[in-house]
Amino acid sequence: MLVVIVGLGLVYAVLIGALLLAGAQGITILAIGGGLALFQFFASEKLALRAMGAREVTAEEAPELHAMIARLATTAGIPMPKVAVAATPMPNAFAMGRSKSKSVVCATTGIMETLTAEELEGVMAHEVTHIVNRDVMTMTLAGFFASIASMIVQFGLFFGGGFGGGGGDSEDNSSMLGGLALVAIGAVVWIVSFFLMMALSRYREFAADRGAAEITGRPMALASALQKIAGGNAHVPRGAPAHSEMNAFYIFPAGAKQSLFSLFSTHPPMEKRIAALTKLDNELRGTSAIFNA
Repeated sequence: MLVVIVGLGLVYAVLIGALLLAGAQGITILAIGGGLALFQFFASEKLALRAMGAREVTAEEAPELHAMIARLATTAGIPMPKVAVAATPMPNAFAMGRSKSKSVVCATTGIMETLTAEELEGVMAHEVTHIVNRDVMTMTLAGFFASIASMIVQFGLFFGGGFGGGGGDSEDNSSMLGGLALVAIGAVVWIVSFFLMMALSRYREFAADRGAAEITGRPMALASALQKIAGGNAHVPRGAPAHSEMNAFYIFPAGAKQSLFSLFSTHPPMEKRIAALTKLDNELRGTSAIFNA
């Protein structure tokens, strides 16, 4: 994850340089993008819940889920997050929030009906680990300049490569060439940052899986849950909303299929996640055997 973040930083440094060379117009795009990023960062929780049609539930409405998340939050050393439930047959879960104290964990009715208590605990521990790791902040910061690059390309194509205009023909030509160069740099930055962000997203899922296994001490319960979630997603009734725009935050992406193009995926392949959990389970069993001996 550190290597990917460093790579993103280098790519973004190139984009900042291009924006500065572009002058006021580039700075304007940066300011607009910054405003959008701040809005996304502070409103992500409400936007996600609204997109899913989820609602916050009290301890009286969902006592078992509340007690489970409270126990996991205490073990992980974070404040109790808000708890929400989305009424959908799709078995899934996600966590949002800009900080450990401003977070929410959401489970669908489908996942609560599909999994056993131990499996659901593994899933909730996975989501709590995302909060511990501040993954929403990480992905928002990682996506900031990718969004700027996308805006540059879109504005540049819309305005024909020119981000402004001045007096004479030579000045207009210079502005046009500068705009086209900025569009080209923006396109390269967007493509490179897209692949780096997908890699970062996959690595954070591995980290959350491991964190969940360490919190619960039962890696194979999460592995079993992932298999059931994958199977359940494949059998969601037609017409039921999948909300695929939330895929980056789900524990398992909606409508995911096996593909050779894993570079485009927000999540690692299922078999790799289960293999990592199985390896961790063996390590934990080995450590337990040593202590028992």
